[in-house]
Amino acid sequence: MKNILALGLVSLCCAACASTPTMPTATPTVDNSQTTMQITSPAFAAGAMIPVKYSCKGESVNPPLAISNVPTGTASLALIVDDPDAPSGTWTHWTVWNIAPTTVTIGENSVPMGAVQGTTSAKNNFYQGPCPPSGTHRYFFKLYALDTMLDLPATADIAALNVGISDHILASAELMGKFSSQ
Repeated sequence: MKNILALGLVSLCCAACASTPTMPTATPTVDNSQTTMQITSPAFAAGAMIPVKYSCKGESVNPPLAISNVPTGTASLALIVDDPDAPSGTWTHWTVWNIAPTTVTIGENSVPMGAVQGTTSAKNNFYQGPCPPSGTHRYFFKLYALDTMLDLPATADIAALNVGISDHILASAELMGKFSSQ
């Protein structure tokens, strides 16, 4: 008798649960607009002219850069500065990798401690400022969050760097500035 009573009670509870409406659950949403990695410069706004100081007509030193919202799990950052408008094809002005993921600024005329500067299109290992032969060119500062440290020598060029970062990019950000030969 106890078993029949217990079975009846369980059946009654199950029937009650089945007919009880459940509260809808909200699907969590993620607002990536506040967490997207960014690279900016206090020296020029995105899409604006790069000051002469940072070009071949000035001191040809790298502009100050600010980095924010680096994703969790980033082991290192890599930076590529290039000019896709160069007459001979994309010209690499600066490559830097193994930048600490905690880096929030790259100061003017500086390289983050422990980072490696690679070989540019001019075959040097330092920042080469904008120097278009004619017209106005675009210069892209491309920042990559990587899930690894790169094992590349300072003699590595852009091709080697691109191979090294492929399959390791967690996030990227870009800042474009312009410079004119006039």
